[in-house]
Amino acid sequence: MIEPMEITDNNFETEVLKSNVPVLLDIWALWCKPCRALLPIIEELTNEYEGKVKVGKLDVDNSPEVAANYGIRSVPTLMFFKNGEEVERIIGVVSKQEISEKLDMML
Repeated sequence: MIEPMEITDNNFETEVLKSNVPVLLDIWALWCKPCRALLPIIEELTNEYEGKVKVGKLDVDNSPEVAANYGIRSVPTLMFFKNGEEVERIIGVVSKQEISEKLDMML
């Protein structure tokens, strides 16, 4: 099973903005129960979209710069990037199907 990539303030530009495939970025925090509820879905999507979409997780407490730059005010927040641009954002826990539909639109 493939794990989502750990995204930080230090590798955000390289791994997300300069990615040659679309990126799903799960912005979360360790203390956030809804974030933990979303984790199994994110892990499933990481495996299902392997090679087509990069899936990453960014901990807001460890990487406050990215969160501040993108105005993240609540977690979980899912951000969808294509060609270095944010194309979609979902705040809160949603179904796997809803996330898959957004990913499919980026492919």
